[in-house]
Amino acid sequence: MKSVTKSLLILVITTLSFTVSAQNKMQSLDELINTTDPAWPLIQKWVDSAKNKVEVLGFDSVSAKNALFNAQVSTYSSLGAVIYNSGGIMVDNGWLRILGSGNERLNRSVPEWNKGKSIKEFGDKPDYLLVADDAVGGFFAINYGAFGEDLKAIYYLAPNSLQWESLGLGYTEFIRFCFDSDLSAFYKGLRWSTWNKFIAKLDGSKSYSFQPYLWTKEGMDIEKCSRKLVPTEQLFQFVLTNQRELVQKSPAEPQKN
Repeated sequence: MKSVTKSLLILVITTLSFTVSAQNKMQSLDELINTTDPAWPLIQKWVDSAKNKVEVLGFDSVSAKNALFNAQVSTYSSLGAVIYNSGGIMVDNGWLRILGSGNERLNRSVPEWNKGKSIKEFGDKPDYLLVADDAVGGFFAINYGAFGEDLKAIYYLAPNSLQWESLGLGYTEFIRFCFDSDLSAFYKGLRWSTWNKFIAKLDGSKSYSFQPYLWTKEGMDIEKCSRKLVPTEQLFQFVLTNQRELVQKSPAEPQKN
């Protein structure tokens, strides 16, 4: 009996030690909030001088702290700074949405959006991290090994190919790209002629779904496609499902000359 009791006690102690050890892997807010050299002042300068229309969304300080802690990134980094100092950033009237700590107009924080997708629990090390998306159903992610050897590069899941494509940019460079690049050129073929009339009041947690699908031959001309707004969550899962189906079908399909 004593042996059994002792074994149970050892098991409980071991379990508690493991739990404490796991919790200790999560850095505290004090460790994550950089007060000597935060990245946000520099990002704010880029916002002020941006060539594209950029709007920094307001945020709740409690939500910002929770998001930063759950994301486990420092405000010394651009990603941490965006999470901690914004509810998100809207570019081109909200066509492109950079995730932060969440806002009524963009009701998704970086860690919450990734939970159940790239991570199971907060504090997990992801293979990729979703950080932005757009109104046409494209998604941007930081590569941590899922897509290739170019770690920390931004990849774009294009709605007209369903392929993760490297932009050759890190997250900080991606922010500058969103603020100052020619987005019309980047989105060539993915913007219909009257797109800007529909975007200004668009809920940042919704995106457009198209028929025929943009990745099909019939959907190559977006002007001829019908569109409807759907939850971005629903569209992401739909895109992943179709991506897997295309990968499975590709080897079996005969080559056409």
